[in-house]
Amino acid sequence: MKLFDLTGKRALVTGASQGIGLALAQGLAEAGAAVVLNGRDAVRLQGAVARVPGALGLVFDVTDYRGARAAVDGFEVAVGPIDILVNNAGMQHRGPLEEFPEEAFQRLLQTNIASVFNVGQAVARHMISRGAGKIINIASVQTALARPGIAPYTATKGAVGNLTKGMATDWAKHGLQCNAIAPGYFDTPLNAALVADPAFTEWLEKRTPAGRWGKVEELVGACVFLASAASSFVNGQCLYVDGGITASL
Repeated sequence: MKLFDLTGKRALVTGASQGIGLALAQGLAEAGAAVVLNGRDAVRLQGAVARVPGALGLVFDVTDYRGARAAVDGFEVAVGPIDILVNNAGMQHRGPLEEFPEEAFQRLLQTNIASVFNVGQAVARHMISRGAGKIINIASVQTALARPGIAPYTATKGAVGNLTKGMATDWAKHGLQCNAIAPGYFDTPLNAALVADPAFTEWLEKRTPAGRWGKVEELVGACVFLASAASSFVNGQCLYVDGGITASL
């Protein structure tokens, strides 16, 4: 299993205080990587860091372009190279499109798509100088599909998918592999309201060929694959981990 061994690599996971980000950080650590968890709330982040063996915490706001650049540059100088980046930070806001608050739309744009640019560019500058690197953006089933009440979220996740293609197109020649994971419906804090809704769960179980919510641990294999030498000629792809929901009408 040498192809999937991440020993000697360092991974930065944004939005890693809970949910998918924390699960991916734990999985990368189990595969041998030294893991750096990012979040805005230092107290919450420290609690997550304690759950990942040997992990470090790096507090910065992914929506702050200059702050993200300073944090990444400072870490590279003080600690060492970031070989793997998982752009996981994201948020949701639900509401009818005709009544959707403008400020909520702007927050979605900054958190879900500007953050991928901000941190991705900051890390890629160093990866390019080394001639190697892995960038994994967290897209969504909404990269391909839409549901009522989340049109702005859908727009941001569509943008993540296309920015991933753009990253690969610009940076593959420098030795980087840039791909995305698109989770389906997973039982996470972001989806807490949906998980608690029996009617939605019933709909989801009927709509998804696998017939259930996903478990965050089921995203780890895809992440390790895209972070490892096993994906050395995989670039610009969006890997759907969704129980078959995008494959079935």
